[in-house]
Amino acid sequence: MLRVGMIGWRGMVGSVLMQRMREEDAFSGIEAIFFSTSNAGGPAPAESADGAVLRDASDLKKLAACDVLMSCQGGDYTSQVFGPLRTSGWKGYWIDAASTLRMEPDAVIVLDPVNGALIREALAQGTRTFVGGNCTVSLMVMAVGALFQAGLVEWMTTMTYQAASGAGAAHMQELVRQMECLVEPTRASPSETALELDRMMIEAQRTDSIPTREFGVPLAGSLLPWVDRDMPDGQTREEWKGMAETNKILGLYPQVPVDGICVRVGTMRCHSQGLCIKLTKDVPLKDIEQILAGAHAWARVIPNDKESTLRCLTPTAVSGTLMVPVGRLHKLKLGPKYLGAFTVGDQLLWGAAEPLLRMLSILRSHIGS
Repeated sequence: MLRVGMIGWRGMVGSVLMQRMREEDAFSGIEAIFFSTSNAGGPAPAESADGAVLRDASDLKKLAACDVLMSCQGGDYTSQVFGPLRTSGWKGYWIDAASTLRMEPDAVIVLDPVNGALIREALAQGTRTFVGGNCTVSLMVMAVGALFQAGLVEWMTTMTYQAASGAGAAHMQELVRQMECLVEPTRASPSETALELDRMMIEAQRTDSIPTREFGVPLAGSLLPWVDRDMPDGQTREEWKGMAETNKILGLYPQVPVDGICVRVGTMRCHSQGLCIKLTKDVPLKDIEQILAGAHAWARVIPNDKESTLRCLTPTAVSGTLMVPVGRLHKLKLGPKYLGAFTVGDQLLWGAAEPLLRMLSILRSHIGS
């Protein structure tokens, strides 16, 4: 029976992964060992096969006793233990949600609905490091990756609208507290005019009383046109990932240029993206819709009308589901080779936990065969 070590299972991504594993009965047929960085010796989840006791996540010997290690603990943890584990001779499979190893030449970014063949080829060649992709990139590839695979994309720009939860649980909590600070002034004067209400909101956003420890500035009632750290040439690292990870996920050569602006907005969950795609040739819109709709089981093409768009193409509609809808599809006034699109997806599912869950399933089938 496959011995699978779970690290970081109590965090946001880890909790979603645990939920999905329970829903898919993924603990059946494996020996699950739960590790902790802060509570070794404490009670483990009911799925634990090791006496229901949490193991020390820094204990290399206990980690190395596992055939597979699944980590949602974060990049610092990966940097701390992955190298020493491999140096010690551990030849198990490492499945990770963190970005630390994504661009390593011997690691595969996993998103099997679009690169399942690449994953299986890597397994056959002996690859043992598999990493979930950047949440925004993964959702974009799930939505329009079929166009890249068909050789129809010359270049693409993406303008993102990224949820607070993409930054972590503490950021979600701070957004709610910021919202409370904005709502509070209206309770005393609910009948104020629109201009007065606007003045009260701006005043509340600019006071020192609104919590900004996590975001640095108010997000509620605003947006943040900067995500992650800075990179050369004016990009942020989040924007750099767009081209680097898209091409690696899809195995594209020569690389297709991808760039844009990444923005944090005041939604709790789901990342949205506005896309401008330069096609390699003039393709009828109907053909494009068929390519996208047939990409995989979770693809949905939303008709480009107001009612369908507002009903189906919002974070509220998509949150908590595995669907990755794409809509607002139309040729731009720039010319017949320019395509506009808008997509939204739950970044805690396809952008984080789901590829790890499915990688474990693929790995079980591979080892079983």
